[in-house]
Amino acid sequence: MTNTTLQDAPVRAKPVPLLALLSRESGESLIDQIVRSVAARIDDKLLRSGARMPSIRQFATAHGVSPFTVVAGYDKLVARGYLESRRGAGFYVRERSPMNAGERSSPAGAALSTLSSPADGDASQLDVVWLVRNMFRQVPHQQMPGAGVLPSEWLDGASIANALRAISRQNPAQLVNYGVPQGFLPLRQQLQHKLGELEIAAAPAQIVTTAGVTQALDLVAREFTLPGDTIFVDDPAWFLMFGSFAALGAKVVGIPRLADGPDLAQLAQLAALHKPRLYVINSVLHNPSSTSLSAAKAFQVLRLAEEHGFTVVEDDIYCDLHPGSAVQPATRLAALDQLNRVIYLGGFSKTMAANLRVGFIATKPEWAQRLADRKMLSTLTTGEIGERVVYKILSEGLYRKHVDRIRARLDALRGRTYRQMERVGLKVDVAAPAGMFVWADAGRDTNVLTAHAMAENLLLAPGSLFSPSQLPSTRMRLNLAAMQDPAVWRFLERELKG
Repeated sequence: MTNTTLQDAPVRAKPVPLLALLSRESGESLIDQIVRSVAARIDDKLLRSGARMPSIRQFATAHGVSPFTVVAGYDKLVARGYLESRRGAGFYVRERSPMNAGERSSPAGAALSTLSSPADGDASQLDVVWLVRNMFRQVPHQQMPGAGVLPSEWLDGASIANALRAISRQNPAQLVNYGVPQGFLPLRQQLQHKLGELEIAAAPAQIVTTAGVTQALDLVAREFTLPGDTIFVDDPAWFLMFGSFAALGAKVVGIPRLADGPDLAQLAQLAALHKPRLYVINSVLHNPSSTSLSAAKAFQVLRLAEEHGFTVVEDDIYCDLHPGSAVQPATRLAALDQLNRVIYLGGFSKTMAANLRVGFIATKPEWAQRLADRKMLSTLTTGEIGERVVYKILSEGLYRKHVDRIRARLDALRGRTYRQMERVGLKVDVAAPAGMFVWADAGRDTNVLTAHAMAENLLLAPGSLFSPSQLPSTRMRLNLAAMQDPAVWRFLERELKG
């Protein structure tokens, strides 16, 4: 979408659309799409109080809808307190009181409220819960090109089984008691070495183990924000945290993500406006695009964090899928900042085993203690058996060769899969040289495409779910490792080129 400043201006021959895609195939009416989209932009302050809306004719021409549809949408927005009508002058964004501004629940929170599955291709019922629930269906991975994990046969189940057998032969008393809130000490010592290889200095006292990055994000948000605070996320980004943050009462604001990192102009503007407490970012192998942060932008992100007083939360869950700086540039904010204003998150669910649920937080010592206390109050400790398994695999040197094999398999698929995507009508703007995801443009509403795929027992991940605004999108996330079933390609070719 293109954001433009609204002002009194002559009518252009081809007006620039104000909104993202409006879909005639979605189960949601065009009027309701306009209302929801404009309201979201006003709530996120992308449209400022007092700004003049495009005329009815301009809006209708730019978006390919009838003037009647625009009038009905504007009227609804007036009734809900978003716009005001000035006789003879048009429609303007209304100054909203804090009470009115809080009436609309966050789109991320709303996304978690719909628990029904789409029926008969109803794309209007797709939401985050729907996608996550369907990712846990017991179906072949080849039928889930939108999944966020690698196929189980790509992972090293044998090493995990061997580690479990070795642990079972240890003193039984070590396996039946609670661990410690900060996490299994030998694992934290091993993580110190792992982080050192990334040029991040973190003593074991600065590391807290978690039940995956999901819990890590939740602990950080609970500890460092209050209801009403703003949390910045990339847009697009990993969808699950939107609803989690909104449930805590936080306002979730998306920062447009470009091929080399965030849109710095938008980050600076929105930081001055919203005064965020946290900014959650994938610096390396961003989900869903597999792009990485440039060194120049990394320095600017840290400069803006210092200027506006927010903490950067660096989610590096895909760390081990990157070949390393010797092969490709990889700049980590925590390495530049040395955990002063950056909280670093990592884990092993993507490359070792999701079922182990082992992640970690690295931060300054006083924050690590606060987070360990927060973890203790919510879950006491994390499962030490899983932490012992991860420690054994890391300490015996098995893991490095395993991730080398995963990267080699992805590399073997990448070029061929990109070419096949283009052949069936998918556009790939940035052909990332590493990672497991592709952020592809289908040229049509991917909510509708996802509903059609579900009717054929195929799971896609539509782009609307990767934005806090949840607006219709032509984009979707595809998993390179799950794109090898001919049925997937036949479906895409029929839908996109038929």
